Amino acid sequence: MKVVVQRVRSASVQVEGEVVGSIGRGLLLLVGIAETDRHEDLDFVAKKCVELRIFQDEEEKMNRSLLEVNGDILSISQFTLLGDTRKGRRPSFVHAARPEKAEAFYHYFNEQLKARGVRVEKGIFGAMMDVALVNEGPVTIIVESKSGRIES
Repeated sequence: MKVVVQRVRSASVQVEGEVVGSIGRGLLLLVGIAETDRHEDLDFVAKKCVELRIFQDEEEKMNRSLLEVNGDILSISQFTLLGDTRKGRRPSFVHAARPEKAEAFYHYFNEQLKARGVRVEKGIFGAMMDVALVNEGPVTIIVESKSGRIES
């Protein structure tokens, strides 16, 4: 599993011109599910995302988590995060989970985020989406599960 975490002032997602999810301050998560991922991987990454200390405190140090600032999450499925570009010019997606597994795991991951007390907005799995955001900082972090990493 690979998740790109972006700290945002706001973010939204549209499908066919209609807004299907939007948040104010919080995190935009671009979520890639690997074929080798297990539920334990999703649990680990969900916990890591909501507990990352990447929001500023009173001294302007990144010392607060999403939970501490009462932020929200906009979660977007994105299989292209698992693209392997080590060979050739066309990414290989052999490490990405097949759509049936990826969709089930994406929904499970979002439920794990909610279970940790966070409001979660979502895109639509498999849809062509237009994502807009105001990246605060900018702050962008990549969180990976061990089993979802592409090894050499």
